[in-house]
Amino acid sequence: MIADTDAAKRLAELGHGTRLAIFRLLVKGNEQGLTVGEVQQHLDIPGSTLSHHISRLMAAGLVTQERQGRELHCRAKLEAVDELMEYLKAECCTIC
Repeated sequence: MIADTDAAKRLAELGHGTRLAIFRLLVKGNEQGLTVGEVQQHLDIPGSTLSHHISRLMAAGLVTQERQGRELHCRAKLEAVDELMEYLKAECCTIC
């Protein structure tokens, strides 16, 4: 199970509208993910802003990035969401 601080960080990052939109798009991209350029094109976000948001999602453990040639491919870490959901169910759905 993830730590309270990790859960809080993931929730905070997904609580930002732009980061949530990026994450949702990457979830739809499935296992192959999307290039940074594709994300930028779909969401019409300036490159520097997109880079900032992707970095925050990566720091929270929600997104991975892999260089393939000249392109950066981003993928949603679905297991991170599974961990977060398990955390919420275990910690929030019990009677004290």
